Order: sequence, then structure tokens, then C-alpha cells
Amino acid sequence: MAETQKHWTLEEILEVYHTPLLELVFQAATVHRQHHNPREVQISTLVSVKTGGCPEDCGYCPQAARYHTGVENEPMMSVDSVRSAALQAQAIGASRLCMGAAWRSVKDDADFDHVIDLVKTVRELDMEVCCTLGMLNEHQAQRLANAGLYAYNHNLDTSEEYYDDIISTRSYDDRLKTLSNVRKANLTVCSGGIIGMGESVEDRCKMLLTLSQLNPIPESIPINALVAVEGTPMENIEPIPMWDIIRMVATTRIIMPQTTVRLSAGRTEMSQEGQALCFMAGAGSIFAGEKLLTTPNPDAYEDMDMFNALGLLPKRPFADGFVPEIVEEEIVAGEETKWSRPGHRIEANVQYAELGKEKRKAEKV
Repeated sequence: MAETQKHWTLEEILEVYHTPLLELVFQAATVHRQHHNPREVQISTLVSVKTGGCPEDCGYCPQAARYHTGVENEPMMSVDSVRSAALQAQAIGASRLCMGAAWRSVKDDADFDHVIDLVKTVRELDMEVCCTLGMLNEHQAQRLANAGLYAYNHNLDTSEEYYDDIISTRSYDDRLKTLSNVRKANLTVCSGGIIGMGESVEDRCKMLLTLSQLNPIPESIPINALVAVEGTPMENIEPIPMWDIIRMVATTRIIMPQTTVRLSAGRTEMSQEGQALCFMAGAGSIFAGEKLLTTPNPDAYEDMDMFNALGLLPKRPFADGFVPEIVEEEIVAGEETKWSRPGHRIEANVQYAELGKEKRKAEKV
């Protein structure tokens, strides 16, 4: 588990972020080498085990059912299909399989029972297993832990202040409550955010401040660059400059020295030279495979070539010492959790939801 550490202020984090870039990278690289093997990069593969049909209105997400993005509502992947995906991931050096479902929250039903079977299946292949399934309560987190889950991902996305400009169907507090429930099950936490959604630098640093105040801090923090998908309210946002991504990686590394900083979505728009600076500045993980849920990702063989050119090595599974075991213990479901629905109006989200309705209606004619 990650450590309790220095209490940062927003002003201090902003000062770090605004350090001249080469000096910032140097400082971050120094911190990185004090706590990590700079040649090791953990490789994960992200698989969408339940694609499409999500009831949320996240302004960046192509899986939101209300938008018209070309992502169809698909059934759950079978155990055999997930096992095959895990074996393919292992073949390209991945030590972790992360399984995502386009759900608002976990429900105690047959679909969740199926996810439990998927977790056990992948764990038995001697891989780290991560899930991102939306909000979940304590007993659901414990069921996942008993199935051999290694980590649970639930991103904060952005600052609490900017969050209400992005999502109206779930609250920031519910995200934090989910992370607390994950901790109670002694799972490792994976939580970060997306940059390039129109937020300010202060919003980015506020998100890092919130993450740094969790006790313990998350074991891994994904830094995602927005992938602007046609049909979502953010379809016309220009890609974020590479320099901003490098700054965010470096600042995260300095603020939270022992966490794994994950260079996540958006790598198709990043040069290998830019990614190299991210690795130097403290990025210790990537996602490999052709897709991240539903958005494009660099070809695995391109990543292998980049690793060879930079002298990077894939990190072994369970190298950090935490090895979850499968526990055959019945977890009795508690009362159904009532998650909040803030329901404020985000004009862009409403407009694109209406546009989605019109396009689907036109397709039926």
C-alpha cells in the first residue's frame, strides 16, 4: 500500500507545475529514481467486458447511451473471451488486465456474479486484475477482493469545482465514497483524471491536491489526455499540447513520489519523443493493446519498438509485493446503496443528448 506523506497546499502544487519545463523534468526524474526503477514500466491491457449503454452523461464518454457515437450496447464478454484477451495481453508483456463495464454503479445481480468469475479466471493466469465498474459499496468491493482483484479504478476526472461542468448524473462525493469503500476491502486504488477538457491549470492541480490528501494516496494515478470522440459534447476540443501532459506527469511524480503514474489515454496523439520525456519525468505505466475500452491506442508492436529504443523493460506482475488470493467466502449483500443524482443542467450535454435522439430517429426512417 502507498505511504502517508507530505501535506501539500494548492499554492505549492501550482509552483511545482509552473517550474521551467526542463528543470521540472529533471526534478521529477530525480524523485522517480529515488523510489522506482527508471527502466521498468508496468504494462496493462484494458478490456471492455460490457460496452455501451451507460446511463451517465459524462461529457467526454462515447459509451453514454444518450449520445450518438457509433458505440453499440453490447452483451457481457464470456469467460472464454476474457481468458483469451488476458493471454494475448500476457503475450505482449502486460502484467495486468483491467476490465471495464459501462455501468453507473455495480448491482448485486447475475452480471456482477459474472464479473466475479472473470476476475477469478484472470487471477488464475497469474496476472494482476483491475476493474473499473462504476460506483460500488463495501460488500461489493469485498466480493471483488475475495475473487483475487488487485486494484479498482475509479477516476476523479478533474477538480471538484470543474466536475459540475462535465457530469450531472453523479456527484464528486460519490466518487470519493467509492474510493473509501475500495480501501475498506484492502484493495489497491487506481484513481486519476483527464486533462484537456477545457479545465484550467488550477483545476488540474486541485485534482492532484485531492488525490494527495487521500490516506493512503492511490497506488496508481492515471493521467489521461482527452480523446475527443465524435458525437460527444467534447468532440470539437483540440488535442492538449504534449508539454502539458509532460508537466502533469512530472508534477504528479513530485507530489506523490511512490505512486505509479500511468500514461494512459491519448497516446495515439503523442510522439514517441514526447512519451520518452514522460517516462523520464516519472511515468511508470502504459496501457498496451489496440483499444482503451472504445478509443484507439498505439499498436503493441510500436510500443515494443519504443521500449527497445529507450531501454525500457516490462514490470513483472506482483513486483510490489501485494499478491491477492482467491478466498471462497460468502459475502452477504447489504442494503442497496442510494447514490446521488445531482441533476443540474449542463447545456452542452443536453444539446448533444437531443442531437443523439434525432440521429437515432433518422436512422430508423
